[in-house]
Formats: sequence, structure tokens, C-alpha cells
Amino acid sequence: MTMLTDPSVKYSAFPQVPLSHREWPGRVTTKAPIWLSTDLRDGNQSLIDPMDAEKKTRFFDLLVKCGFKEIEVGFPASGATDFDYIQGLVRGGRIPEGVTPQVLTQSRADLIRTSFDSLEGAKTAIVHVYNAVSPAWRRIVFGMEMPEIKGIAVEGAKQLRDNAARLPQTNWRFQYSPETFSTAELDFSIECCEAVMQILQPTPENPIILNLPATVEASTANIYADQIEYFCKNLPNRDRAIISLHTHNDRGTGVAAAELGLLAGADRVEGCLFGNGERTGNTCLVTIALNMYTQGVDPQLDFSNIDEVIQTVEYCNNLPVHPRHPYGGELVYTAFSGSHQDAIKKGFAARERQNDERWEVPYLPIDPADLGRSYEAVIRVNSQSGKGGVAWVLEQDKGLKLPKKMQASFSHVVQALADETSRELGAEDIWHAFERQYLTTEAKRFQLVDWSETHSGADRIFAGKLTIDGTPRSVSGRGNGLMSSVIAALSESGGPVMDIVDYSEHAIGQGSNVQAAAYVECRTADGKSLFGCGLDTDVATASVRAILSAANGA
Repeated sequence: MTMLTDPSVKYSAFPQVPLSHREWPGRVTTKAPIWLSTDLRDGNQSLIDPMDAEKKTRFFDLLVKCGFKEIEVGFPASGATDFDYIQGLVRGGRIPEGVTPQVLTQSRADLIRTSFDSLEGAKTAIVHVYNAVSPAWRRIVFGMEMPEIKGIAVEGAKQLRDNAARLPQTNWRFQYSPETFSTAELDFSIECCEAVMQILQPTPENPIILNLPATVEASTANIYADQIEYFCKNLPNRDRAIISLHTHNDRGTGVAAAELGLLAGADRVEGCLFGNGERTGNTCLVTIALNMYTQGVDPQLDFSNIDEVIQTVEYCNNLPVHPRHPYGGELVYTAFSGSHQDAIKKGFAARERQNDERWEVPYLPIDPADLGRSYEAVIRVNSQSGKGGVAWVLEQDKGLKLPKKMQASFSHVVQALADETSRELGAEDIWHAFERQYLTTEAKRFQLVDWSETHSGADRIFAGKLTIDGTPRSVSGRGNGLMSSVIAALSESGGPVMDIVDYSEHAIGQGSNVQAAAYVECRTADGKSLFGCGLDTDVATASVRAILSAANGA
């Protein structure tokens, strides 16, 4: 089999929603939705090896720590493992005040009863009943017509009502899903939900949760938003319902669909941390929440230590978080491209000068520090990297602030090393390359042993003890400054003839005993540029070392 040259013979375009005056495109998200994590149910049932009680407990504790107030803890009718775990949560007093557990069940009397029993003793709990309503499921899976499908929903609602009366010590809340909502007739979904509401009699003070899932994502995100807005505008007693979204990622737009669904009038979002779930996964709650955060909206979820969240999720799910996953991936705050690195470096430098907290760093939509990440990991270096990235690593790791031209010169050294090794270079690799190029005097022509300076009128006289080509020598030179006198001494001793083009220096760190870094750019008689660096606790000695460093580069 191969891909069809005319896919329209097999696949049809998704129909548009009859919404003449859609409002969601002009709306802006201003507050967080109600969040429901389905990691312990939807996420768990999609794992090759489902979580055991220890992992589920660890995951539950993580969700509470992150701030989730509603957590789907399992599918108790599926077997003893989930039932016993849920009962253990309730009877062990592990559900904190303000956190509501939720369970899911198909609309069958025996399964609904088991689901209620699993939560017996909870202060408050949500029981979620669903049945599929779309044409393909009606025709292919159930062989039923619309009235029969609606009857399943009504019977499920009656079971919710009766079981809640059977266990009155718990404050029961109800959720109903017209499963496969996104591929069903909108008016039929509304009809089923209205029938369920007539049985359960929700009020504005005690609303029902109506979950509208994109069980299989089959359209663009804007169509799903149209479906949500249509549903919200046409549902009788809309004020008695919380509209919940449960998007999957079959088309890769689960996050977008949920975000647009909120603009379309929904109140609640269901999903998993980092998008785990069957097939291509559920929508990623971390991404949606932090998308809001970058727009100045408090998501009411705390991912301040995102690495801890990732470690727990990876341990419990036995699945990796992709290195490019939004906000959490290992590489998302990393730049390899030279132009990107330069822009990021300049962005951080600008932040040091600004007077407010407003975030504006090129290529970084969020401050990594807000999520517990460090700036040291922002820029990494390989053969594609430029001078900005190399300079950033040296500045962050060693406190060196290389002049711009020297950055460009040294970046060629680093690029050659990256090409030679065919791998990413770490801070240690870059530092060793810098040492070899500018600082280490072993096997270099000129090595400083000692030096002194005297004055003769307006001139300064450098007297030094050097090792030149392995032989100890005393040298001297006269100039109008220290560095010119060093250059004169070198020239008179067989060294290169150079002029100083640029010089800069700075302290490394703070305090009375810090090192000084001196940088020099020299030009030879034939026009070649030479760069040097010297480090010493004495700034004058650092300058002398910088001149010798440049001479060694000849």
C-alpha cells in the first residue's frame, strides 16, 4: 500500500459548524480554567506498564504539590488494582482538604455502583459517566439509533442520582460526557446532555460538569472552538453546567484546540502532564498553563521546579519527556545557532540595565529561572555556534568578558574543535581551548618569569626576565606606556613587531583579592591581527601577560 494520489476518495474534509456570529476569535484569556489531571486514569491506561500503587501515590502527591484541585484518580470498575488504590487514598486520609477525586465509568449500572463504592467515605467526589454518541460509534460499534444512545445517557444519569442517595455522607458531584463529541452531531450531543440534566437537576450553585471530548482529534482547532461556542450558546440552562474540554492530539493541535475552546466559552480543561495519553496523547496541561503564564495570566498551577516534575513523570510513566517539549524539554532553553546565541546574550545584558521586571529576551518566551532552570544551560556550543554563544559560556563559567573582535577570532578556534570532535562542546572544553590559545605558556615562544618598571622622564622602561624559545633572557624596552615598552622589548629581542589596536580590562568577580583580566588586540607590520589575554591579581601584570599572549599568537 502507498499513499493515495487522490486522498479525497478515501477521506473527507471535516464539515464546518453552522455558527454565523462566532465570538471566540475576538476574546482574550484573562483567568485560569478549572484544571483536571487525568494522568492517573487516561494517562495510566495508555502506558505499556501501568503504574503500581507506589507510582500512582507519588504521582498523586506531585499533582497536589503543583496545585491541582480536581484529580481523576482511576477507573475503579476496571479491576481490583484501581479500586483498591482509590479506596486506600480515601481511607488513608491522603486526599488533602480542597482536593476533589474523580473516577470514570461507562454508563452501566454495575460499573457505576462500583465507582461509587470506591469513593465511599470521601468528603466530596466526582463520578464521571460517559457514552459514545457519534454516528460511527452508533453504527459500527453499537448498532443503535439515536433514541437508544440517548436512553443509555438517561439511564446513567438515573444511576448517578440513585447511588448518590445510597451514600449520602459524601458530597457527590456529577460529570457526563457525550463521548466522541467532536465527531457527533452538535444538536444530538446537546439533546443527550439536556436529558441528563433533567434527571440530575443541577443548579447554578451545584452545577453538573459536561465534558465535551475530542476523543479523536479530527478537525482543525478552530472548528472545535466553533463546536464549543455552538454548544454553549444552544444548551438550555447553560448557567447550571461547567463546560469541560478533553482534547487529544491526533492532529498535533490538542493544546491549540483546548486554548481556543476556552475562548469559546468553556470553563475547565482535562489533560495530562506533558501530554501522555493514548495514541498521540492528551493535551499537555503544562504547556497550556505556561502559555497563560507568558501572557501575564496566573495559571493557578506551580511549575517552579519543572525538573522535579519531569523526573517524577518520567519515573512514574517510564516514558521520556521529549528534549524539545515546550517549557520542559532539556533543549528548549538552549541555543546552538550563532545568531540566536548572540541575540540571547544581548537580551540578558539588556535586562541587567533595565529598571523593571518586564521580560524581553530574544528567542526565550519565558524566563527559565521562573521554572527553576539555570542560565548556564541557556547557550550550548557546537559547530553551528557563533561568537556570541562562545563568549556567553566563558562569561558565565569563568567571568571573562571578551571584546567583540576577540570573540569572533576565538569562535573560529572553537568551531575547528567542534568540527574535529563532531560533538557538542561543554564549558570545560571551551575553557581548555581558551587556555591553550591565550593563557598557557608551556611550549610557547615567550614566557614571563618576572618584570619591573621604571620611569625616565615621560618614558616608561620595561625590564623583564623572560624565557624565549626555551632560553632565559633579560629584556628591556622603552615606550610612552607600559604596554608599548613591553612591545619594544619584544621587538628588540627578536619578537614580532606589533602596534596596539585595542585594550580593555575588567575585574573578575568582586572583592579586594580578585583577578584582573586584560585583553589586547595588536596588529603586525603585515596587517595581521593578534589577540591576547592575561590574568593576574595585579592588573599591570595581567596587561604584560596579554601582550606576551598576543606575541605567542604570531
